[in-house]
Amino acid sequence: MGLTVAITGPTGEIGLPLLRELERVEAVESVRGMARRPFRPELAGWQKVAYRRGDVLDRDSLAALFEGADVVVHLAFSIFGGRGQTRRVNLIGSRNVFAAARKAGVKRLVYASSVAAYGFHADAPQPITEGVPPRGSEGFYYSAQKAELEAALADSLDGSDVAAYVLRPCVVAGPQATMLIDRVVGSARLGDPLPKLRRWAGRVPGLAPVLPDSGVHFQLVHHDDVAVALAATIEGAGDPGAYNLAGTGTITLGDVARAIGWHSVRVPRPLASLGGGFARRLAFFSPQLEWAIAYDHEVLMDTAKARQELGWVPRFDAQETLIQMAVGAREAGLLD
Repeated sequence: MGLTVAITGPTGEIGLPLLRELERVEAVESVRGMARRPFRPELAGWQKVAYRRGDVLDRDSLAALFEGADVVVHLAFSIFGGRGQTRRVNLIGSRNVFAAARKAGVKRLVYASSVAAYGFHADAPQPITEGVPPRGSEGFYYSAQKAELEAALADSLDGSDVAAYVLRPCVVAGPQATMLIDRVVGSARLGDPLPKLRRWAGRVPGLAPVLPDSGVHFQLVHHDDVAVALAATIEGAGDPGAYNLAGTGTITLGDVARAIGWHSVRVPRPLASLGGGFARRLAFFSPQLEWAIAYDHEVLMDTAKARQELGWVPRFDAQETLIQMAVGAREAGLLD
């Protein structure tokens, strides 16, 4: 018999491409998904996927989802909303998932972490390999929570027979993953107080919005390439452990601006870091401002381990992924 896979958070920017990928994987017989929002997999023509509404804060829902499953994939994570709002879902909910997976006796648990788990530190080695301990950035709630959860996962499964895989993708992008444009780019403007004026200006020739660019390079990975890596770990490729995921090449915020038809202004890094620090001090007005820390320092990952052990070869490089994301954002009306 093939594998039964249970997935938390399958309706997000990583989850939907993963469901599509698992429909093609012969080793997977059935897929169960659970999230809070309504979802009808039959509308996509998927034959393997069953879906139920539920919450990772509900242990009974998790127990029912994981019963008889061979592999658990944990994708459910609240990205935006601030430190306090996200903590309950991300930390308590994820610990519930880890405990329920252990109790259910699954073979493997695959957890989608992030490059942010490493933290954004000036003294970080470049490029970062999986041997670098994830220490997060305390001033950035998303980063701190990702690092904390990796430690919680290890504690939760200590002494069990569950094989844990931790995937650390960089910024996930593509036609169905436009969060960088929708939210992060907005945060990179350091809390612009005049968004309506800027949107109006963007409709006037020669007055397109301006995005400050400190020249910090970062990586992108296409959501379909992440799905392929997840599918490999679901099948048990490679040894349990952490794997970095990033497409070839890097981009800057200037590249993002050009892709979406904006202007960019080069800002010296010390000035950008000063502006980022100021934005984080104002994060109590908008938690999104904490994301400014992601542009203070380059955090580039080495992906040799995933390529060698998982046989993972990303199909899209950073520039191709950026272009597809910009097209998706434009079609979704995010740039109107």
